[in-house]
Amino acid sequence: MNKAELIDAMAVGAELTKADAKKALDAFIDATTKALKEGDRVALVGFGSFSISKRAARKGRNPQTGKEISIAAKKVVKFKPGSDLADSVQ
Repeated sequence: MNKAELIDAMAVGAELTKADAKKALDAFIDATTKALKEGDRVALVGFGSFSISKRAARKGRNPQTGKEISIAAKKVVKFKPGSDLADSVQ
């Protein structure tokens, strides 16, 4: 499912116009992004939680040449599914 298909599904499910569903989705994405940038965790009970994790610097290998390279430390977004979501996928 891509963003346009998600907007369509949200519009039908919540009885909104596609424009309103797009605004709602964009607002959710913006709010989640802002919270994660500030180091907060975003938890949606039953669905899951988004958080930031720090990945340490490490050594890696270029698969084409085999030459060792250094990979910089960075922050990554993690998603942990909630129990309701995990159960419904089973």
